[in-house]
Amino acid sequence: MVVGAGGVAVGAERQVRGGKPSRREVTRGLLASVAALGLAPVVAASRPLPPAGGAEDNAFAETYRGHRIQGFLVPAAARRADEGEWQITVDGRPLHLMRRADGTWMSMVDHYTSYATPLEAARAAVDEIGPGQKLREMAPGPVGGEHAEHGTGGAHGVRA
Repeated sequence: MVVGAGGVAVGAERQVRGGKPSRREVTRGLLASVAALGLAPVVAASRPLPPAGGAEDNAFAETYRGHRIQGFLVPAAARRADEGEWQITVDGRPLHLMRRADGTWMSMVDHYTSYATPLEAARAAVDEIGPGQKLREMAPGPVGGEHAEHGTGGAHGVRA
C-alpha cells in the first residue's frame, strides 16, 4: 500500500469521497489541458508543411496549342514548402512569372490578368503569343536602357 499526503492510502482517497476526484486532481487536469492547448500551435508551426498537392505540383510539362510549356519550382531556403521561384519555359525560351500580393500569378506577356497557378499564367501567355510565334529573347543590358553601340544617350543615357 502506498501512503499519500495526510496518511491516506493513494486510491483509497476516492473510495472515502464516493469516487469523486479531489480539487487538486481537477486542477491538475485543467492545467494539463491548458498547457496542451497552449503548445499545440507551437508544435504545429514547427512541423514542415507538405506541398499542396504532392510532388506533381512542383513541376509540369505539356504541349498547349502547339507550344511546349515546361516549369519547375526551385525551392527557396525558406521553411515553407510553397515558397520558391518558378522557372518556366515556352518552346525553350524563359517566361518570367511574378507572384502578386494576393497569391495569384502574372506573366510578363500578360501582366494585366491574375492567374491561380503558374501553369494557368503560362497558358495565358501562349494564348497571347499566338500560333507560329515565339517568345522574344530578353534584350541585353539594363531594362529600358540603350545599348552601348547606339551612342545616342551620352554617358548616362540622358538626352536633352
